[in-house]
Amino acid sequence: MKKRMNLAKVSPDAYKPMVALEKYVTAGLDMKTYHLLKTRASQINGCHYCIDMHTKEAMEDGETAQRLFLLDAWRETPELYTEKEQAVLALTEAMTLISENDMSDELYEQVTQHFSEQEVVALSMAIIAINGWNRLAISFRVEFGSYEPK
Repeated sequence: MKKRMNLAKVSPDAYKPMVALEKYVTAGLDMKTYHLLKTRASQINGCHYCIDMHTKEAMEDGETAQRLFLLDAWRETPELYTEKEQAVLALTEAMTLISENDMSDELYEQVTQHFSEQEVVALSMAIIAINGWNRLAISFRVEFGSYEPK
């Protein structure tokens, strides 16, 4: 694929609000939950850069390879994910594919059984953020393998 511009270098001011949103959501979420939702949305969107990044970060934070390998089959392997994680994954899928889904009352109730209102906002903003990052990385063809863990 032909390389495209680096958004952060070309327009740092456009990049800053996304970074600020990330700081907000990471302050309000458990990192294990954060990595699962980021990875799952990136799988749905087909963002190789973000899948690579978030699986590496998840493993650095103690996530297991098995749970990451089976993440796209989480509904078929419920024994690997807590009810709370399943609620997050269902919310992630619904919001990522919102044009194809209804945000049902049942899903909302499932999520609010496990999370406070503040946490639901943080989850929602995290899902919005990763969908934005995915669209930027795919559109600007961020090079696979260019992510370096901290």
